[in-house]
Amino acid sequence: MRKKTYAMAALFAAAALTLSACGGGDDSGKPVADVSAEAGSDKAATVLDQPFTKPDLVLTDTTGKKYDLRARTKGLPTLVYFGYTHCPDVCPLTMNNLAVAKKQLPKAERDKLRVVFVTTDPDRDTPAELGRWLKGIDSDFVGLTGDFATIQAGARTLGITIEPTTKDKNGKAVSVHGTQVIAFSPKTDGGYVLYGESATVDDYTEDLPKIAEGATP
Repeated sequence: MRKKTYAMAALFAAAALTLSACGGGDDSGKPVADVSAEAGSDKAATVLDQPFTKPDLVLTDTTGKKYDLRARTKGLPTLVYFGYTHCPDVCPLTMNNLAVAKKQLPKAERDKLRVVFVTTDPDRDTPAELGRWLKGIDSDFVGLTGDFATIQAGARTLGITIEPTTKDKNGKAVSVHGTQVIAFSPKTDGGYVLYGESATVDDYTEDLPKIAEGATP
């Protein structure tokens, strides 16, 4: 496993340095996304010396019910990702990688693992839309939507930049969002491992058993 350790301050500073395109700029009619590039993007895992505090987010799940992220995932291994269902590449790839890796876990560990997808495009990602999209990936994944300002504030506590969805000059929807996956320990509920978009199925498959028990991957 490729790893690098960062101090919290350095991570926050680096997360906002540059923006790169998530979707291609072709004429396919698909939305284009811009994503913030994180430090050490050539590394699959960043082990934090100062874990993130789990965001205090109460949003709406795919059934239309309120979901308190801290309360519902307390004491459980949890992966949190901010993205949107209309993303043409990075978001579905990341979630599918997690879904494939999760299937390699023993059933007891699979049942405990929480993978939480928080939309960065709540105007289009209704509970029903999130539910349909996630069903095609892993029906046990948690999808959350709600007020954009609340979501943006929650992402900011993890050093993840997201911006309101806008239209580019061609009328395509553009969503700016960080592509980090944050892993939270079941022992401390702290977010102690960060994955960039270069993380592969093999990376997650190797690390999830350790994350499931709260060990450092």
